[in-house]
Amino acid sequence: MSMIVSATENDREEILELYRMQKGREFCPWSDDYPSDETISFDLSRDSLFVMKENEKIIAAISIEKDDDVDALDCWDKDLLPGGELARVAVDPSSQSRGIGRQLMEYGMRVLKERGFKSVHFLVNKKNIKAIKCYAPFGFNVVGECFMYDQDFFCYEKALDSFSLKQN
Repeated sequence: MSMIVSATENDREEILELYRMQKGREFCPWSDDYPSDETISFDLSRDSLFVMKENEKIIAAISIEKDDDVDALDCWDKDLLPGGELARVAVDPSSQSRGIGRQLMEYGMRVLKERGFKSVHFLVNKKNIKAIKCYAPFGFNVVGECFMYDQDFFCYEKALDSFSLKQN
C-alpha cells in the first residue's frame, strides 16, 4: 500500500537518492547541483515537500515551489492569482509507468487549493515527453513558453476552482 505524506528531516537522504536516480535520465534536465541538499532544506522549511511511500520506502516526491522568477512570468492569468507552482516531481525508475506522477500532481493540487491558491502553474522542459504525457489528462493550458535555467520550457497553468478536494 502506498501513501503520500509530508516529508520530514528523516527522509532527507532517501529523497536525495531519489533525486540522484533521475539525473542523467532521458529528458531529465537536472544537474549535479540541482536539486540539492539545500533544495530539500528550503522545501522542508516551508512544509512544501511531499513523498509517496510504499512499504516504508520513498518511491516518489513532489514539491510546492517558491520561485519569484517563475512567478513573475507574464504568461500567468492575473485573474487566477495567487498561483502556486508544483516542481521536482520524481518517481523511482522502478516504479514509473504506474500513474504515480499523476497521483503526486493530484495531491499537490489538493494541497495548493487547501492553502488558498487559485491556480497551479509550472514549467515543463519542452523535451520531457514523459512529463508532458503524464500531465495531459489534467487539461492544463499551455499559456506560454520561456527560456530559463538554460532550458526551453512550456508554461502550464490550470484554475483550481473546479479541482475536487476528494481523496482518490
